[in-house]
Amino acid sequence: MSNLSYSTQCIEQDDIDAATQVLNGTFLAQGPKVKEFEDNLCAYTGAKYAIAFNSATSALQASYLASGIQQDDEIITSPISFVSTSNMMIECGAIPVWCDIKEDGNIDEDKIEKLITSKTKAIVPVHFAGKPVSLEKIHALAKKYKLLVIEDAAHALGSSIYRKKIGSFSDMTIFSFHAIKPITTGEGGAVLTDNEEYAKHLRLIRSHGMVKKDLWNSDMIELGYNFRMPELAGALGVSQLKKLDKFVALRWEISSYYDEVFKDETLFSTQKIEKNQVSSRHLYPILLDRQLHPHKEKIFKELQENGLGIQVHYKPIYQNSFYIAKFGKTSLPVADDFYRSEVSIPCHQKMSLDDAKFVADTLLKILSKYAR
Repeated sequence: MSNLSYSTQCIEQDDIDAATQVLNGTFLAQGPKVKEFEDNLCAYTGAKYAIAFNSATSALQASYLASGIQQDDEIITSPISFVSTSNMMIECGAIPVWCDIKEDGNIDEDKIEKLITSKTKAIVPVHFAGKPVSLEKIHALAKKYKLLVIEDAAHALGSSIYRKKIGSFSDMTIFSFHAIKPITTGEGGAVLTDNEEYAKHLRLIRSHGMVKKDLWNSDMIELGYNFRMPELAGALGVSQLKKLDKFVALRWEISSYYDEVFKDETLFSTQKIEKNQVSSRHLYPILLDRQLHPHKEKIFKELQENGLGIQVHYKPIYQNSFYIAKFGKTSLPVADDFYRSEVSIPCHQKMSLDDAKFVADTLLKILSKYAR
């Protein structure tokens, strides 16, 4: 029960067989498996169109481009995310406008409206740790100000609100299939949408902006990229998606054990999931009490030394050197405090309840040493 990662992939024999079948087949690229994976994503989420990409980062960039985001457009988003959420806005010439968050790590929908200007084009909420954001309020704002909603759902495949799957709510939704996400294709991502024009544009962007005409004749009609997902990844995605609900259920079993053990804990708090929500439980974040903030580095190292592969999610994007140089120093009180507090502890589908008990016991034992 040592060296437990905060999250990890679960590759089984059927996944290996699916990959081997592609390796022994005709197509390693631009074959039928990616299309099958896309169709299955639509069937699972209820979205009309799914466009697979070689990473969630390229999927983000393509979604911003397909939506018509232009130079100096403003996009309201969360600072508590991996840097790619904002990086791809910069790549498209847009300006990220960071909104402060709530204590659960999700964007504070009540603080969005005051950030809207005549330059605002879209709202890009992030489903932190797999917990759905308050989409109803965000969509109401988007409708009022005629804005797009593009969900960064890299953590949230398998999450739902009132039994409706994330992926079927907004103008576009981006999923990640990185190795440690709810399911994996090694690297990979997808954009889901109900908008046919967005879907057509996304496919153009994904493959050099080219369309096939007759015989050998193709035509490049706009600037595009090679963002295609390979067949090997598509086959792995088809196999993994069949097990997504099982994986989420296993993560819920571990997280529910933690919820019960930690329910009266005073040294840290945990993320609460509303009754109308299902979270993919991609992460199990805890927020250390303020008295432990000065000791966070020592706590982090000691937990790792005792076999817990913990991580911190995330440094606010605006604290990175690139963004300080570009926009100057930014400070949002809840996001800053969240970063001082957050630690993600192991929670994934390969863990047993014995593993979870080991994690909880080790965590409580070490934190108690640093309490007042």
